[in-house]
Amino acid sequence: MTSASLALAERSAPRYTSYPTAPHFSADVGPDQAACWLAELSPQANLSLYLHVPFCPAICTYCGCHTKALRQDAPLTSYKETLLREIELVAASTPARHVRAIHWGGGTPSMLGPSRFREVAHVLGEQFDIARDVEHAIELDPRLVDAALADALVVSGVNRVSLGVQDFNPHVQKAAGREQPYEVVERCVAILRAAGLEAINFDLMYGLPEQSVDDVIRTAKLAAGLAPSRLAVFGYAHVPWFAVHQKLIDQAALAGANERLAQAEAVRATLEAEGFEAIGLDHFARPQDTMAQAAREGRLRRNFQGYTTDEADALIGLGVSSIGRLPQGYIGNIGDTGNWRRSVEAERLPISRGLAFSAEDRARGAVIERLMCDFSVDFGAIAAAHDFREDAFDDAVPRLSTLLDEGLVALDGRRLTIAPRGRPFARLAAAAFDAYLEAKAARHSVAV
Repeated sequence: MTSASLALAERSAPRYTSYPTAPHFSADVGPDQAACWLAELSPQANLSLYLHVPFCPAICTYCGCHTKALRQDAPLTSYKETLLREIELVAASTPARHVRAIHWGGGTPSMLGPSRFREVAHVLGEQFDIARDVEHAIELDPRLVDAALADALVVSGVNRVSLGVQDFNPHVQKAAGREQPYEVVERCVAILRAAGLEAINFDLMYGLPEQSVDDVIRTAKLAAGLAPSRLAVFGYAHVPWFAVHQKLIDQAALAGANERLAQAEAVRATLEAEGFEAIGLDHFARPQDTMAQAAREGRLRRNFQGYTTDEADALIGLGVSSIGRLPQGYIGNIGDTGNWRRSVEAERLPISRGLAFSAEDRARGAVIERLMCDFSVDFGAIAAAHDFREDAFDDAVPRLSTLLDEGLVALDGRRLTIAPRGRPFARLAAAAFDAYLEAKAARHSVAV
């Protein structure tokens, strides 16, 4: 790697699971605006629902999610009751009913327990028209999965689960604050398959404290041996200014840019050798998987859950801190449980922030999404399709100069293509089209 490429790898950039990104949301969009936008949805619109449960039995040191430790049962019942009321409030605010995708995240959403989970899923089915072929997914902590939970998930219509694996090496688990032996994950997978859940995703990580190239290769091989449908491989984001518990991690134990790149490449090579197809920046799937098919056909999408096959017209977020994407813009829920509950009890949508799309936002967002999904985009053609001049986004070209000089991207007219060895730098290429990045300073994780 050249010194210029190394410097690029050390730069920070948004993950671009949205555009504009969340730091640019403001209180200019609140409950009244959100209610108007929901009311304007077509009765024929297809919906995706995201439900956030912000609780975990303990906080993993590496975690950057919006969650808190909880060891009592009563707050879970209270949270469930408010979530049910929010579902009813949102359903009453829009004529749209057709749900094509449901995703539960956190936190650890399974902390609701089998009975509360079934109750929430039942109310979703009462308030919305759930498609028979809905993808109903949930994020799970393998340490908390038992047969009763697995059966409740199946009864509730869940048909895809995502397991937080991260790493299988005991010394890395200890350094990252997530001790979870291989046998625990193996047992979890067996329980889920016995209940009939075959679509199982794994989340792995590189760049964790004390982690080496050999460690990530071992983890990738063990993970592949459990035959998941898909894997997501994320670079650890050290953001202690946002996730204060990350201050417990010894920064000297973290890999530098060269090592992170080597780890990412080692995971990719290992999983491809095991028969998985690389998708986008950080996902892998079997060639016959629907996500692999979507990637090959240029239909891959990107939202707050990362890469997805979800093509819904609107994403509605439910629960504390959840974010929705409507045709008119983004809406974000209140971030603390008390104020979220008080808003719902007052029959008021618990929206605290958001952003209304401009025509330029839509066009630049389309450029960034295709670049992140396909590693190639004709930004002139997209500009023209959105009624702008073909040269409207030429301001990005000077910001691509180092990537171009290093051969990490290539430009043919206004067709920008990321080279295979430049794919770890995709976020930096996308950032060249971000009109907000320099307008308002925001701290992000390193790009690689």
